[in-house]
Amino acid sequence: MIGPFRRRQAGVNRRSNVPAGHGTPGTQQLAPTGIGIPSTPRQNEDVLATHVAEIITIAVLCGYTAVLLLNVLWEKPGPSRLMLLIGCVTSLFAIQLLHTSPKTRRWPLPRKALTLGLQAALTFVPFLWFGITWGSMGGILDASILLMLPSPLSWALFALVAVGIGAYAITLHLAVISDIYTPLTTLLTGLVLYGLTRLTDLVHEVQATRAELARMAVAQERLRFSRDVHDLLGYSLSAITLKCELIHRLVVTNPERAQEEVTSVLQVSRQALADARMVARSYREMSLAEEAESAAVVLAAADIRTTLEISCGRLHPAVDTAFATALREGVTNILRHSKAQSCGITAVRAGGTVRLELVNDGAVSTDPADGTGGNGLDNLRTRLGTVGGRLTAGACGDGHFRLVAEAPVRPGRSATDPVTREIA
Repeated sequence: MIGPFRRRQAGVNRRSNVPAGHGTPGTQQLAPTGIGIPSTPRQNEDVLATHVAEIITIAVLCGYTAVLLLNVLWEKPGPSRLMLLIGCVTSLFAIQLLHTSPKTRRWPLPRKALTLGLQAALTFVPFLWFGITWGSMGGILDASILLMLPSPLSWALFALVAVGIGAYAITLHLAVISDIYTPLTTLLTGLVLYGLTRLTDLVHEVQATRAELARMAVAQERLRFSRDVHDLLGYSLSAITLKCELIHRLVVTNPERAQEEVTSVLQVSRQALADARMVARSYREMSLAEEAESAAVVLAAADIRTTLEISCGRLHPAVDTAFATALREGVTNILRHSKAQSCGITAVRAGGTVRLELVNDGAVSTDPADGTGGNGLDNLRTRLGTVGGRLTAGACGDGHFRLVAEAPVRPGRSATDPVTREIA
């Protein structure tokens, strides 16, 4: 029984600017100006369920009030008693609606006690004029007590109200069935109104939780998109830049070699386009072996001697993709942040663990990718952590830089911290 009821949170149903049919299937669309969550039939059903719950609780409260009015009118009260009846019922109805509002139930205890005291006075004083016929209003007071006060105080007062009304019925020397009926209806009325109110609250909470989960899913998808753009396209764009600089130097002195490099640039650009499509489709499976071959070609174009040893065998797709991404990021950092002349790439399997190691010379002391941070290495730690692996990166004392990625053959989350650093 909510009133005034809470409304849907603003901004939950904002629509995305992305045209229909674009984006990742099964995920929320990302608008250029922000994150939008399109309306769905499920959300519309949630809104309808909330309104239905509110209407039912108000209807039940109106029904109990109508029964009281009919019982009193059955005794044909005079005009003064009738006006008093209408005033008391209207006041109690308004107070009950106030008490069932979630905002009201967050009031400080003294303020709650004040409104409950007023409702208790309007509940018990009219017994002087209407007698036991007024007894059904005790159930509404019971519901307010359960809603406004903490346990176990609320349950103790809940029982006390029913006992008090039952004792009053006994003093009137009514039939035994009436002595039992009066406190029993008080208890049942309080429980019904309290239960309906709490169920309505739960409907609101479920709706708010679903909206929050939807926002979190969109934020997670946006983070994945950013991470994939960095990890997958950064390498290709760096390779294209490097090869274009080489072509610029060779186009006059060695046109044939320049033509070969142009062909290589076209291949890398096509791979970059394929990577961009993989990001959009949320399909990111990569092969460590293929990535190692591509890395060797790119490093050779940069006049970096490369030693390649990939002997880890076939890997689980998730682990294979994580290692391929780590290799790509490592090679990108070599091209961007070092003056390397040689590089060694090894990937071996030892028992149930796979180890990938990149070692290059020419490490710069101000290297931003020295293992202390950066989006690239942070992304790698996140990726490896999802398959139960870890990343170790750091500059060695002899001018070399070492990046080591380890993960189990079968993906799984490690019980230890997946993020480690090693500065030799």
